[in-house]
Amino acid sequence: MNEVRFNKILVALNAILPLGLLGYDALRGQLGANPIEFFLRTTGVLTLVFLIVTLSVTPLRKLFGWNFVIKYRRMLGLFAFFYGLLHLTTYSVFDKSLDLKLIGADVIQRPFIALGMTAFLMLVPLAVTSTNGWIKRLGGKRWARLHKLIYPIAILGVIHFWMIVKSDVFYPAVFGTILTALFVFRLFPKLTAGTNAGDPKKVRQI
Repeated sequence: MNEVRFNKILVALNAILPLGLLGYDALRGQLGANPIEFFLRTTGVLTLVFLIVTLSVTPLRKLFGWNFVIKYRRMLGLFAFFYGLLHLTTYSVFDKSLDLKLIGADVIQRPFIALGMTAFLMLVPLAVTSTNGWIKRLGGKRWARLHKLIYPIAILGVIHFWMIVKSDVFYPAVFGTILTALFVFRLFPKLTAGTNAGDPKKVRQI
């Protein structure tokens, strides 16, 4: 087994570990008075975590020369989609029993639900086009433009979280601060220029 494959297995195991712990706590009845709400909140936070980690790959590569991390960005992005799907499924199936009228009313009456669903719908094409085959079909430039959607998706995710917690905004503020730092890196690349300067093989990443 080569190093990259082994590392991908480690990444996958660590990424799935929170879900395993959730399942274990559920079996022991340790998810609190409202297990559905606890699972819903946890999967939402995990979605944001993996979105932020995915967005951090390029800054880490450029700042510290960790070019190897680019090999794991796709997997990290897919785990963001995975936990987002779990989050939406928990809400739609276990909280609303797939009652489309209730879900529709929620979307209209509770703006944070609409924001969350919008973010997830934007995440779907990124997951679908994450393969090498789709990169070839779309072409590198169009594929890169499409995958820049991860930035507005992350913004919507943070706002969604902020609106849910209302008064206790510490954790949404943490996510917002990290996301702002990533935007600063994106908008002002000269601040971090030099790590890969002069490399003719350098490829611009999202």
